[in-house]
Amino acid sequence: MCSDHKMLPFLLPSDRPGFAGKTTMLTYIQINAAKPRAKAGNLSDSQNLYLVIQPNGSKLWRFNYRFLDKQKKLHLGGWPTISLAEARVRRDEAKKKIAEGIDPALEKKRARIAAKYAAANTFQAVAEEWLVKCERDGLAPVTVDKIRWLLAKAYPLIGTIPIAQITPHEALAVLRKVEATGAYESARRMRSVLSRVFRYGVATVRCDKDVAADLRGAIAVPKVKHFAAITRPSEVGALLRAIDGYGGHKVTVMAMRLSPHVLLRPGELRQAELPAAISARIMPTRRSASSIPRLLPRARKPSPTTILAPSHSSRCSLSEMA
Repeated sequence: MCSDHKMLPFLLPSDRPGFAGKTTMLTYIQINAAKPRAKAGNLSDSQNLYLVIQPNGSKLWRFNYRFLDKQKKLHLGGWPTISLAEARVRRDEAKKKIAEGIDPALEKKRARIAAKYAAANTFQAVAEEWLVKCERDGLAPVTVDKIRWLLAKAYPLIGTIPIAQITPHEALAVLRKVEATGAYESARRMRSVLSRVFRYGVATVRCDKDVAADLRGAIAVPKVKHFAAITRPSEVGALLRAIDGYGGHKVTVMAMRLSPHVLLRPGELRQAELPAAISARIMPTRRSASSIPRLLPRARKPSPTTILAPSHSSRCSLSEMA
């Protein structure tokens, strides 16, 4: 009995034999009645949970704990947004993480950094960064402009959403909006552009998946309409007379007048170099679809003055004239 009696002062009150009391816990009335003072004060609840009363009147929940032999503090939120019951739940969740070897304060900090990083990496921000890369990689300006035009239609719906949080439903809503106008080909290209942006996001660790890849087949397939070739001489004459009578942009006029003599694709003609001796040949600066540079003879009938304006240099491309 004597030895047991000497050990009692070293035990907590709740651990003493025969102790029938209960740990004091906060109540709503106590919290609501607490008034601010010149210095911050604490109202203790239980299991290291307490409420800090700031001089400005704000009331903040805190939880003290030890992790790897270091005393730490976890911020649980402010009252009354975080109620007394919710504060206790958060305290218990933190204790479970500590038991699992996880520092709750460090985990909260990482989650906050991840949320801030995700908010800064919206779909529009990633898409604009990808467009800069496309320009740097040498993608044709006309192609970049078309992609930018398509993305401008997607920004109102998903532009401000972090790219990692965009769902297939939201991406599909963008396609449906374009499809509803009857522009089926634009909707198909929109899905391709969205997919390329998401793939760039995956490559730069901004999102985990290309959510547009699974939307293949979700929109209507555009029906290809082929234009009949002109085979009658009278129709060819009508076309040439229409070209001669065209009064649009001067570069377009030159391209249209030159086209019947070289029979190049519009893209090849636009990037072609036109020497001063235009009656000799036309030299595309870019490679053709077969990856072979093409040097095509041209008819000698038209003179340079009927095609090229005198103000243009002797060696330039139609795209440079525009």
